[in-house]
Formats: sequence, structure tokens, C-alpha cells
Amino acid sequence: MSKPVVLIIDDEPDLLELVSLTLGRMSLETRTAADLTSARRLLAAQHFDLCLTDMRLPDGDGLDLVAWIQANCPRTPVAVITAHGNVESAVRALKLGAFDFVSKPLDLGVLRKLVGTAIRLGSLGEGAGTHRGPGLLGNSASMQQLREMIGKVARSQAPVYIYGESGTGKELVARLIHQSGARAEAPFVPVNCGAIPTELMESELFGHKRGSFTGAIADKKGLVQSAEGGTLFLDEVADLPLHMQVKLLRVVQEKTVRPVGEAREERVDVRILSATHRNLAELVAAGRFREDLFYRINVIELRVPPLRERSGDIPDLANTILERMCRRMKLEPPAISMEAMQALQSYNFPGNVRELENIIERALTLTTSGVITLEHVKLRQATLFPVPAGADFATATYPAVLDPPTTGAGDGNGQHPALGTQLEDIERAAIIKALEQTRYNKTAAAKLLGMTFRALRYRIKKLGIE
Repeated sequence: MSKPVVLIIDDEPDLLELVSLTLGRMSLETRTAADLTSARRLLAAQHFDLCLTDMRLPDGDGLDLVAWIQANCPRTPVAVITAHGNVESAVRALKLGAFDFVSKPLDLGVLRKLVGTAIRLGSLGEGAGTHRGPGLLGNSASMQQLREMIGKVARSQAPVYIYGESGTGKELVARLIHQSGARAEAPFVPVNCGAIPTELMESELFGHKRGSFTGAIADKKGLVQSAEGGTLFLDEVADLPLHMQVKLLRVVQEKTVRPVGEAREERVDVRILSATHRNLAELVAAGRFREDLFYRINVIELRVPPLRERSGDIPDLANTILERMCRRMKLEPPAISMEAMQALQSYNFPGNVRELENIIERALTLTTSGVITLEHVKLRQATLFPVPAGADFATATYPAVLDPPTTGAGDGNGQHPALGTQLEDIERAAIIKALEQTRYNKTAAAKLLGMTFRALRYRIKKLGIE
């Protein structure tokens, strides 16, 4: 087999020689060009497995070449060499379709990793950007567009920001991006930023050295380092406190981390994907999320549509979920009646696909006749807590009875006796729904319900939910 060929474009002879020697030791062939005109001529004449270009060239800007390659050689990954600290240029290049970037002065270790990832992507051939395992279900236009975008971004190393309501499948989208790209054989490390206590967050993400704080009895690798060579997925990134946002910004810009108690920074090679159901732009405007970090992680933006916008996909989703559950339980899948399916398709689904899974699982438990009927799907929440189209579950309005009573007669335990069993059922259903939406993160569930953590903990115990 012929060796992969890399085109290096720079007007500094010393840098051309250094990069050529480095890549030659990786068993790669190299061609060089000192300007855009020569580079375009070479690219038009033969296929290259990677193009590595400086940003400032005698006859133009490296960004122009990135755009030209996207239009004329879309199967050739292009990485840019930027001046130290000039992250804005790197971000612009990534938005134009650049594969990745490396900063001057060149760190040869970082360069070798970048080139290795690009060559692996090329070795995937026409299958690059496609995933052959379980994927996103649905034939609606929005899902077809989402699958197409996943295929495109899988060929890049640019940070991707995935946004959508709770339960839409943002982590699944992140996994598909990872599994469809050159990092598929390396780790995929998901991190729920809202589930890590603030005081432990730095140690959990970046690791720590032995003796750096009370209880640090041994060196510990952080979650970022655990994703080395692969993908770090930051779920609910909006929940990161401001001091951690500063540290994450350095990981994105400099590709380095500093474990707690360590004097030196460590190089890391990870692709960062992030997600949240909250509006990051609004949080930036409110001063609760750093603007510079927002633009670094939001190089490519993917929207995961809510289930109510693709009701035509519900039959396929419902039957697939049902078959998967029955296969796991070694049961014969029951049919879903027409009335039950129509009810599902007309339901608003504030909890999206995750809620559909819960409804199907409950219906499967209730049915004994081999048919799931309207009675089994139990959509009473639609009348208890209606959520208007376009609203986020996190902003849905819940009855005031969820707040602890502060006035009037009571039984001494915070419960008014006149409310009775019916109120407890309403409370229990709302709390369980909130816990399911937040994956049983009580702090996040309390925020969702508009109550304090202490009040939620009290009601969970009182209602016997645990």
C-alpha cells in the first residue's frame, strides 16, 4: 500500500523542514508549498490525505484555502497552524470546516496526534462520518437533517454544542458523533456537570496529586485525562460554576489541564462535545456563563428536535422501544392499539423520548392481553400539567401545592389534612417526573420544580418515593 501523503503550506523554510522530518518519521510522504497559488495547483493535481496550512501566507490568508478545499477537495481534511494565543482565527477556521488546529511554536507531540487522527479518518474511506450500529430513529425531515449533520461533524475535531430539551437524546447524538469519526476506538467519557458537587468538580475533571488536600491519599486521573485520544462529553455544561468555566476554557484553547496540587500543566488530546437543555445565549447575557467559553464550545451547533415536532416518528419509536424491552425481558412484544398510538401521537411529551420510554415500560407492565390499549398508556399527566408547544419542561408551571405550606392549619408535618390522598398523588407524580427528567439528580430536580433541595428531600421521604 502507498504511504499517505500530506501537503504542508508555509512560507518559513525551517518550519517546512521540521514538519516534513516529523511526518517522515511517521512513515508519511510530504509535499510542500510556500503560498496559496502553489498549494491550489498541487491540490488540483493529486489527492492528499491531509493538508496542513499556516494562516498567514504571502499571497493570502489560510482561511481562504480552508474555504477553497471545502468547495473543491471536501474529502481532504485541512488543519491550520495559528499564532500562539490567536484562538479567534482558529475558531473561524473550524467554522469554515477545518479539521483541527495547532498553535505556534509547534509542539511536535500535539502535531503527531493531530496528524495521526486525520490519517485514521482518511483510512475510514467512504464510511467516514457514518455509524453502522444503533442510531437515531425517525424519518422526519428534522431527523434526516440531524443525521446528515452528525455525519459532517464526525469528520472534524471542532467542538460541537448540542442543544435541545431534556429527554430528546443529546447524549445519543454525542455518542454517534464519536462513533462515526476517527476517535471511535478511543474512550467516550460522558460527564454530567450538574451532578458533581462544586467542591469536588476540579478534582473530578482534572484529577489531583496525592496530598493536595485532605483525603487525597493517592494520585487520581481526572475525567478529562480519561478521555485521552477520544471524546469528552460535557452534559448540562450550563451548570458549570464560573470558576470552572475559566479552567475549561484553557482546556479548549490550550489543550492542557493542571491537576489539583500539580505545578505543571499536562497536554491532553480530547475532542469536546457539550450539551444543555438551557439557553446558553441567555445565560451569557445574564452574566452566568462566560461569553468567551460559549464561542469556543459553540463552533458547530446541533439542535435535537423535541418529540412534539416529529409526531410522525412516534409509531416507529414506540414499537422499537417496545421490542427492545421485550427482547431484554424475553417476552413476545404486544401490539399497540390504534387508539393508544393515536393518543401517543397527539400527546405533547414534555419529557420527550425519555418520557415515551417510561410510558411504554409502564404500559408493558400493565397489559395482560397481548395488546397495549389506551387505558395502559396512562397519559393523565397531559391534563394535570399541560405544557404549551415550544415550552421547555424546565420552565413548565407546576401547581402551587408543591410549595411547603407556611400558613393555615396543618398536622405539624407540613401537610394540610384537607388536601388528602388526591394531592399526594399529584405531588408524587410531579416529583417522579422531575426526577426522571434529571436522571434522579435531586438538586436539579428541585430547581426544575421551583423548590429548595431541603423541601424536595422532605417530600420524597414523606411520600415514600425512595
